[in-house]
Amino acid sequence: MDRARLATLHGVDVTYHPAPGQEVKVSEETVVAVLAALGVDASTPHAVRDALAAYELRTAHRLLAPCTVLRAGQPLTGLPEGTDISVETAAGERLEGVPRAPGRYVLRAAAPDGRAARGDLVVAPERVGGPRERTFGFMAQLYSTLSQRSWGMGDLGDLAELAAWSGRALGAGFLQINPLHAAVPGHPTDPSPYRPSSRRFPDPVYLRIEEVPEYAYLSGEARERVGRLLAKAAALRDNVLLKGMLIDRDAVWELKAQALEVLREVPLSPGRRAAYADFLAAQGQALDDHATWSTLAELHGPDWQKWPAALRDPRSTQVARLRSRHLERIDFHCWLSWLTDSQLAAAQRAARDAGMPIGVVHDLAVGVHPAGSDAWSMQDVLARGMSTGAPPDAFNARGQDWGLPPWRPDALAATGYAPYRDLIARMLRHAGGLRIDHVMGLFRLWWVPEGRPPTEGTYVRYDAEAMLGLLALEAHEAGAVVIGEDLGTVEPGVRRQLSDRGILGTSVLWFERDYEGEHADRRPLPPEKWREACLATATTHDLPSTAARLTGEHVELRHRLGLLTRPLEQEQTEDAAEVAEWIALLGRLGLLPEGAADEEAVVKAVHRFLAATPARMVGVWLPDGVGDRRPQNLPGTWDQYPNWRLPVADPEGNPLTLEQLAASRRLHTLADEVRRALDPAGEP
Repeated sequence: MDRARLATLHGVDVTYHPAPGQEVKVSEETVVAVLAALGVDASTPHAVRDALAAYELRTAHRLLAPCTVLRAGQPLTGLPEGTDISVETAAGERLEGVPRAPGRYVLRAAAPDGRAARGDLVVAPERVGGPRERTFGFMAQLYSTLSQRSWGMGDLGDLAELAAWSGRALGAGFLQINPLHAAVPGHPTDPSPYRPSSRRFPDPVYLRIEEVPEYAYLSGEARERVGRLLAKAAALRDNVLLKGMLIDRDAVWELKAQALEVLREVPLSPGRRAAYADFLAAQGQALDDHATWSTLAELHGPDWQKWPAALRDPRSTQVARLRSRHLERIDFHCWLSWLTDSQLAAAQRAARDAGMPIGVVHDLAVGVHPAGSDAWSMQDVLARGMSTGAPPDAFNARGQDWGLPPWRPDALAATGYAPYRDLIARMLRHAGGLRIDHVMGLFRLWWVPEGRPPTEGTYVRYDAEAMLGLLALEAHEAGAVVIGEDLGTVEPGVRRQLSDRGILGTSVLWFERDYEGEHADRRPLPPEKWREACLATATTHDLPSTAARLTGEHVELRHRLGLLTRPLEQEQTEDAAEVAEWIALLGRLGLLPEGAADEEAVVKAVHRFLAATPARMVGVWLPDGVGDRRPQNLPGTWDQYPNWRLPVADPEGNPLTLEQLAASRRLHTLADEVRRALDPAGEP
């Protein structure tokens, strides 16, 4: 009992519920391992008693937490009677009482028993601001959206063009893209945008070389060198667009890195030099750490856990000496971050200039690669020897291990949530919105001890009120919307809490069925019963395209790859029945006047349905607009399928350029259907 109590005090669950009415007890070994990762020894009864005593002593002596998060208008509670408090602004101005205005403050407290404390006070808005009006937009994987100017994969120049075109020509209100986080370099580099080296800094592989201002001042041999690289880049692009080859990030980066080395030799103008200095000052230690890791990765390989022992600590004297010896190379990587940041800003400006009320919606991955930059520089707030994942459930009896080290909730709290606050602020720096992958992770995450299967994990809880409050404040200050990916197993009450804070959920048509209440019949949910606080869409990057869903091709694909757990005929029969239910509903609602025999008509009907729901945002998967059948990612595969390496293509699998997408009759027609359905008055 004492160990269970100790675990509960530290947010570690000792049971979990894989299905309603079913409870599974977490093994003692798992509880001990997870507590150890939190710095708590629970290996013996004596150690448990000592840990409980230490916890109680620490709690009794603490007057203030390092960071107190309140909702606007919420009183400050939990202090001893008679405690004097004072609140100051960051500039030192003293305020009367707890302020109601959202912002960051300094809180001081003096208790009658002589204890005194100082901490941060965050006053968060009650809700994140949502879209003022209902709107639609495209959901795209940027690398897959190549133009005739791309160097073999979609880049930030393409992002700006896609935003400007879809906003001006189609009336789109937003453009949601994949995470642009910096990847861990490798041979080959892991193409998944959801296992990054750093979530704090973007990947320079997305740079548009020709839009770096210094490019215009190349001359002589330097211009000839870059010209030769441009010819090689054109060949890479043709390989993907004309020869059926896969997107090769490593080949793209090899060419861009050479070009950037040439551009580096062009002196910055005085104004550009000053802007770069401002960027360095604003980014601070975090950028210096990332650039140092990038330099060390070039010297010793991309896995910091295999570096010489003295270099594994970012604050060691050996690392400090290395920084001084490699200042130029570290500055090169800082410069890359500045260039990438500048082009991200330009893309969001292009979106807003095109009339988009939201603009670019960036995507925040659930964690970082254990070998990468953030895992090296943030060891004090990440749990060593632990990985995030998912418990066993009705769909996956073995559970999941994502290989991403989780935040330590105790360490986050001790720092006043500074790393989390910094991450959110960086993600919103040039964004009109933020999608949070596995948003349930703000409440709890499934921790899997290293070397054990996912079935031997447990949930660890976070202070959701603090996490949501800090997120709400950053989004409020950025004027951004927040979308939570809340698909899969969601703890009761979580969706309601997210909605109460103005965080939109994600509703995928094929999953929206009547599962609740005593009269639940599991039939497709009619549009009026959908939730309003969501992004409604037909599919995502992890799911089949709508065309593949309608034809059943996604089942055949999984069969060819050996992913089915039941006979092919059974899977096909069940899948066809589910699709038929939806088509029948579309027909009854009058959304399919063309008839179900026309695939393009059914795709349009699906999106008419989405527009008929009360959802605040309607997302159109960009490949759906041109009839692409191939998923961008097929969960459960590694090298059996080209995940994250396919360009957008037509129904026959022929790759399409951004220019061809912009000229696509099918895409224009679908966008027109959605826009008219959202705006029956017909206003532009």
